[in-house]
Amino acid sequence: MKALEYTEYRKFLPVINKAIISCENINHNKNNHFVDVNKMVNIGSNTSRTIKDYKLSRYACYLIAQNADSRKKVVAFAQTYFAYQTRKQELLEQNYNMLTEEDKRIFNRKLTKKGNYELNQTALKAGVRNFGKFRNVGYKGLYNGETADDIAKRKNLHYREEILDHMGSEELADNLFRIVQTESKIRNEKIIGEDNCSKTHYDMGHNIREFIKNNGGTMPENLPTPKHSLKEIENKKES
Repeated sequence: MKALEYTEYRKFLPVINKAIISCENINHNKNNHFVDVNKMVNIGSNTSRTIKDYKLSRYACYLIAQNADSRKKVVAFAQTYFAYQTRKQELLEQNYNMLTEEDKRIFNRKLTKKGNYELNQTALKAGVRNFGKFRNVGYKGLYNGETADDIAKRKNLHYREEILDHMGSEELADNLFRIVQTESKIRNEKIIGEDNCSKTHYDMGHNIREFIKNNGGTMPENLPTPKHSLKEIENKKES
């Protein structure tokens, strides 16, 4: 409300409600984007009352900006910003689709490295110390109980070979989704403790597996293992 320069919450609520209707009209679950929370406000004389408030997803922020008063300069700026970001994403997707499978693998592998670093940093702050166990539970959720060692054996890898270097672009994308969503959930929901973080990692992997299954996708363990590792491909490109 403050970011879009609305001075009264009662005037901002209709904007939220219109955004929720927009969300429902395209069959998105509003509860995934507009999370009801209660907020205590001071109304004077040492008294307070509860008002309705929301935690918003990025998509909810977009819908609110689109339904706000465009006569406000800051709202017009927000609408332009989201339009720019949408177009930017479209261009990125177009460029990605033009890549070869090898280049898609390299691109997704770089993202998983960055994502794993951020996930490990967030997990460390949340109390995780056994990172071998923490990593394995994420794989177990996504790969129907398989650990990192199980995946390596199935792919016929040598000792200490990195399994992510032996995945195709689709399998890497599945794991990237697991990594990014787990980090986001632990950070945003302020999950604390090794057991709680491990459960979150497993659940996220399992949920992504169910999503793939329900949408007719190929289970990650059934995706083909590329003939050449990413290290071999990168060495070839450098030579």
